[in-house]
Amino acid sequence: MTDTPALPAVNREWHLLSRPVGWPKPEDFALVEAPMPTPGEGQVLVRNQYLSVDPYMRGRMSAAKSYVAPFELGKVMQGGAVGEVVASNAEGIAVGDHVLHFFGWREYAAVDAKTAVKVDPEAAPLSTYLGVLGMTGLTAYAGLLRTAAFKEGDVVFVSGAAGAVGSQVGQIAKLKGASRVIGSAGSDEKVKLLVEEYGFDAAFNYKNGSVSEQLLAAAPDGIDVYFDNVGGDHLEAAIGSLNEGGRIAVCGMISVYNNTEPAPGPRNLARLIQTRGRIEGFLVSDHYDLQPQFVQEVGPWVASGALKYRETVVEGIENNLEAFLGVLRGDNTGKMIVKL
Repeated sequence: MTDTPALPAVNREWHLLSRPVGWPKPEDFALVEAPMPTPGEGQVLVRNQYLSVDPYMRGRMSAAKSYVAPFELGKVMQGGAVGEVVASNAEGIAVGDHVLHFFGWREYAAVDAKTAVKVDPEAAPLSTYLGVLGMTGLTAYAGLLRTAAFKEGDVVFVSGAAGAVGSQVGQIAKLKGASRVIGSAGSDEKVKLLVEEYGFDAAFNYKNGSVSEQLLAAAPDGIDVYFDNVGGDHLEAAIGSLNEGGRIAVCGMISVYNNTEPAPGPRNLARLIQTRGRIEGFLVSDHYDLQPQFVQEVGPWVASGALKYRETVVEGIENNLEAFLGVLRGDNTGKMIVKL
């Protein structure tokens, strides 16, 4: 095994102590000092440099059956992370390499080399492998192009459009020939960003009035694609504006994640009969076959500046929980990243 000396004696990591009811509370979590992990056979020890916090993590804090196992109580949580290998007990990954893996919410992680993905910090900033060139980017790409079956000339509506996924959906749609792209966001500042920096044709602040009315004003001829990150009144509004043959890709429903009672469904589902519309949910994990195509197409857009991105960076492992809560509140513009 190759390694570097002078590792800390302890490893700080976030544990889930109790399952949140409604909004997560600080007392549901604890920042714990744990023994420094030692990489076993076929493993590497990674000093995490950037951690990802994402809305889906709220679902893993519940014991309810879902598409992924819940976080275990009293154990360290998980999430995307990228960092430098400081010890290696595996072929093919050396000390000094940088890898993407799924053992975030901690400072150091022992990772099976076969599950780690080497990334190049010279090709793009390390943090982008958690966002625009990572899982959130692939989510946007697969959801728009495969699930929503986007085609040139479509009118596209994106909710949560200033977030990591939504901002990329809108820009990819424009780059692929959408006739009009509309976004919704939760502040006037984010609305301005969508139009002036990301190139959306129109955007509105959903807090300023009826979503249905604002969408109708922004897309008087209706929409062909809705990329849903929010659910609730946004989904109902999109169904109301859907053109014949319209498609809705359901990526997330952040508006209902902390509800203690089931949210009422859209009241106008019958309109899907009239429009022959389609609603389909998707998970990025079902579309990893698109990863090479995604990197090949989107990588040059990012490098050239044709596709712009923002990151909201919070510093310090001690602020990991606050960064996650900030995502649920909508504090972030673009991808929320924790820098260690």
